[in-house]
Formats: sequence, structure tokens, C-alpha cells
Amino acid sequence: MERVIDLDQAAAVIAKGVPRWLAAGLKVGQVTWRDATALWPQQVETDRALVRDPDSVGVLISGPADAELSVVLFRGGWADVDYIDGLDDGGPIPAFGINSAAAFDTQLDQWVARVFGNLGKK
Repeated sequence: MERVIDLDQAAAVIAKGVPRWLAAGLKVGQVTWRDATALWPQQVETDRALVRDPDSVGVLISGPADAELSVVLFRGGWADVDYIDGLDDGGPIPAFGINSAAAFDTQLDQWVARVFGNLGKK
């Protein structure tokens, strides 16, 4: 898989958002990593030190009324983004063309706002 985005920088973007999300009453799960060199089926790790060649980084954010946002960013520049917002709304959100940590930051803010509403400025 082509390396379009530095996943350690993307993890720093997630870490930057955590205080704001927690202050807004959201719950944030541990950052998860998947190692491209691991044998199949590849395990998801929460300890970055256990991952030699990361090909994805992810996080699960939960909020009121069982709302959830799951984001898994791949080093190739796309993400698997799924959400549920109550009983009537949910599904995948298209996420491709993410070519930098700054682009991921922008997208992540948009996804969080879509699911949980505007949390205010950074």
C-alpha cells in the first residue's frame, strides 16, 4: 500500500481533539493500530510500540443517545468512517483523498460535527 499519510502525525491529530471532545461530554476510545507486516488475521493493537509498520490508525468516539463515530485511517489516504446517530441515521461516510495530517484534521472535525454537532472552535 502506498504511503500517502504519516499515521503517527494522524494519531497526533486525534490526540489533539481528545480534550475538546471530552469537554463536550463525548467518550473517546483508545487509538488503535494495525501492522502491515503482521500475519493474517492482523491484530489491532493499542500500543504503538507493538506496531512496526502501521497501515492504519483508528478511534471510536461515543456520545449521547448511543451516537458513535468510528474512524480508521489508512496510510494510502482513505478512511473507513462509520457512524450511528440514534435509531434513524447512520452508515458509512465517504472518505478518500486524505493526503496529509492537516487534511485528516479537517475531515475529522467535519465527521465529528456531523455526528455530534458543532463542538465549538479548536
